[in-house]
Amino acid sequence: MQKFEIVVKTLFGLEEVLMKELRGLGVQQMEKLTRAVAFEGDNELLYRCNLQLRTAMKVLKPIEHFYCRNEKQLYNKIRGIDWSKYMTVGQTLACEGVTSGNIFRHSKYVALKSKDAIVDQFRDETGRRPSVDLENPDIRVNIHIRDTSCTVSLNSSGEVLSKRGYRKQMTLAPIMETLAAGIILMSGWDGETAFIDPMCGSGTFPIEAALISSNTPPGYRRDFCFERWKDFDASLWDRIRKNADAAKTRVKAKIYASDANSDALKAAQNNARRFGLGSAIDFTQQDFLNSEAREETGSIFINPPYGERLQDEPEQIIQLYNDIGSTLKHAYENHDAWIISSNVAALKRVGLKPSKKVKLMNGALDCMLYHFELYHGSKKFSKQN
Repeated sequence: MQKFEIVVKTLFGLEEVLMKELRGLGVQQMEKLTRAVAFEGDNELLYRCNLQLRTAMKVLKPIEHFYCRNEKQLYNKIRGIDWSKYMTVGQTLACEGVTSGNIFRHSKYVALKSKDAIVDQFRDETGRRPSVDLENPDIRVNIHIRDTSCTVSLNSSGEVLSKRGYRKQMTLAPIMETLAAGIILMSGWDGETAFIDPMCGSGTFPIEAALISSNTPPGYRRDFCFERWKDFDASLWDRIRKNADAAKTRVKAKIYASDANSDALKAAQNNARRFGLGSAIDFTQQDFLNSEAREETGSIFINPPYGERLQDEPEQIIQLYNDIGSTLKHAYENHDAWIISSNVAALKRVGLKPSKKVKLMNGALDCMLYHFELYHGSKKFSKQN
């Protein structure tokens, strides 16, 4: 099977987690980039990346690299690519631009000029122009320009891979599915010990945990752009899906999800049922600050309010984080806790010493992920006893 370049995009801070996932798919040689990992592979690997990677946002197939210094050169270079190799005039098209540097500053304009170059080529060759569909196109073209260096890629994923298909109901400030999965994988959670999300919101953390514990591919309920490519191998794709389906198991861990808000809890339950995971997660309406551990040990994942909304009072947010720390310290001994927040000042008021700090992005927000090891007394004393 012919090999080609593949670039998998991810979120800031998850590059190493993505590389570990790729090793699990058999990739040995790869290059770590900013928010991405590059390597060589074939159609089978490209299909599996879309289906199975939990920390991926997009899987790109670069088809052309060139230099350009102005919009005319960009147009001519894009138009010089033989687009009939990748699509038909009857298929729909969308272009997306990503730019950095001082020459090309407007990504939407780059996307527009690239689209013009492609449809103009088809008009000259066939007398017809492909239609543009920005919502659900057959072919997505990615144009990435850094200073004068341009890479043109086919987006094999379509919609970003964080959109698994289960989160139809959302609460305020939900955590992205890809980020939640990345934090769980980063934590080293084994998929078998107790998993607790005491502020579950719309249920992203516990649902991602259930998918990991049962070895369920995150993309098994959605479609992908590569399924509409001219070289799509339907039999190969069918075999990959069947193999992935056969590898699924039951959820092996006890997964506890709770929230003080009844509407949030109902949304989480409905989202879990949508993926057939309703019975695998123990949902309880409960205020975490009045809770106690239900297992001797476990991993706790919390995405608390950040205080970004106008109605949030800074003093209340600070007090909330202080109370979270107190609850963890007194009610959850011998657990590990992972808390993500963009409010670093509030995180410092948890009152516990973090054993690890990681910079991440939740959407457009700069965040910190803190890891707390909740031992009684010192870590050394706990291990001796």
